[in-house]
Amino acid sequence: MKRTGYLHDNRYLLHDTGPYHPETADRLTAIFDGIQAAGLLDQLILLPAVRADLKWIQTVHAQSYIRRFEEVCLSGNRTFDYPDNQMCVDTYETAFLAVGGVIDVARRIMEDELDNAFCAIRPPGHHAESNQAMGFCYFNNVAIATRYLQQTHGVERIGIIDFDVHHGNGTQQIFEEDPSVFYYSIHQHPSFAFPGTGREFEEGEGPGQGFTKNSPVLPGQGDGTYKKLIESDMLPVIDRFNPQFIIVSCGFDGHEDDDMSDISLSTEGYSWIMETIMKMGDQYAAGRVLSVLEGGYCLERLGELAANHVRILLDA
Repeated sequence: MKRTGYLHDNRYLLHDTGPYHPETADRLTAIFDGIQAAGLLDQLILLPAVRADLKWIQTVHAQSYIRRFEEVCLSGNRTFDYPDNQMCVDTYETAFLAVGGVIDVARRIMEDELDNAFCAIRPPGHHAESNQAMGFCYFNNVAIATRYLQQTHGVERIGIIDFDVHHGNGTQQIFEEDPSVFYYSIHQHPSFAFPGTGREFEEGEGPGQGFTKNSPVLPGQGDGTYKKLIESDMLPVIDRFNPQFIIVSCGFDGHEDDDMSDISLSTEGYSWIMETIMKMGDQYAAGRVLSVLEGGYCLERLGELAANHVRILLDA
């Protein structure tokens, strides 16, 4: 059994998105309850959040953007940039805890305290661009952790695998010119889903050309299509890139019971995806896999999906 960390902190619940928003504190409660009910909590290394140092956020986001986010948040505004970015006065500090928690877990993996980890955080991050909040996301947690790993631990090649049902436009934008990061995303086709990016021809820019790969999936598709695309699109490019560390943008919103998409992944389909990623982690990255929560909004399914997810990380 592997040494698997589980980042969980009740301070993440302070980010209040209002009564009708899908990205609620109840998501993390459902995840914790599901892991506990499955009898897995005692097998995990429970980790608290740590507040991020501003310098790490500045490796990805412009200082002017960070300052504007703080000012809008502390002024009592309920939205930031777009109506779906709901927030409260605690959101800015909670976002710092999300980034800091992921960075701390990445450090623990690199310092051999953990083999891998699941970070159940909020706000999520993969839609956040360098100068813009989008899709419930304010700071790009995965991108900032990537810069931390590069600058502090000298990791030369980092693979980011994003299976949230919505394309991670922010992560792609941040790394599109960077050949040291390979970004792979499988998601509902942008013609039918937010944020309208992530088409097959988007492959990076300049020196980063060829280091982005998107697999858009048409509505109504499920396990079979995902398996085919992951085997044909993801496995070959990861093999060529040979990452030294794998970060997963983990979104459970492609499940057939989740109303946020028209993709029909089953619980077993999600398990197959993560088992495949873990095999790659063992093959290329010495097992160093860091999974970071993005979407997933069906509270009745989140506990089951999260329990299966950490069970695979544990290799139980």
